[in-house]
Amino acid sequence: MHPKLLEFGNFFLPSYGLFVALGFLVGMMVTRALANRRGLDSEFIVGAALYTALVGLAGAKLALILQDFSYYSRNPEQLFSLNMLQSAGIFYGGVIAGLLFFVWYFQKHRMPIAASADCLAPGLAIGHALGRLGCFFGGCCFGEVCDRPWAVTYTNAAVRDFSNVPLGVPLHPTQLYEAATEFTVFLILWLAFGRLSQPGRILGLFLVLSSTGRFVVEFFRAHDAASPFGWALSTAQWTALALIVLGVWLLQRRPTR
Repeated sequence: MHPKLLEFGNFFLPSYGLFVALGFLVGMMVTRALANRRGLDSEFIVGAALYTALVGLAGAKLALILQDFSYYSRNPEQLFSLNMLQSAGIFYGGVIAGLLFFVWYFQKHRMPIAASADCLAPGLAIGHALGRLGCFFGGCCFGEVCDRPWAVTYTNAAVRDFSNVPLGVPLHPTQLYEAATEFTVFLILWLAFGRLSQPGRILGLFLVLSSTGRFVVEFFRAHDAASPFGWALSTAQWTALALIVLGVWLLQRRPTR
């Protein structure tokens, strides 16, 4: 694949960074449109979404550091390296940090939390889908060895330098699996937005569908280490199960004043 979309001398445009930026912009546009449909303060929500995204990025990188703490404790210089700057970190670390900050920030400003989160969820889904396309071009989050006709084989040494993906080996395109899942989740949420009017239902549906998709995709992803929780499930799968439970609670909870 092509981790460098355009290259001029020492300057290059990273494919991963481009798709992440595109996902962020599209996600903000979707959030603004849905906030307007709900009659909410779209400017405030979009601004809060920006802060939430920054906190989420920090949370994702922190989760990556904690997961590979032994490596970073032996190589502390990597914390300030270009690889760390380019890395998106661990997605669920970003989701948890972002959700916690979102709740705190909206409580502080006395804004409706659940209704605003409903406007954010579809944007997060399509933003995540576009970001996974960037992962595909960059080679990160690659899958296990695959003997299916749709297997992808990386041959570009620049991809290996970016993500440490094995070259010349057919792999499951798990990035595309998850991108397809998130695009589907976005379409479902977009169509359901006008029907599920009770605040929190769209967020709950997002957590259930997105986390279920991630749980399944994790079975095809390559992992450097086993989950510390055992039972042959990855840390991401345990996190997905917890978010599914939260999503089901949001879908089932009764309306409150």
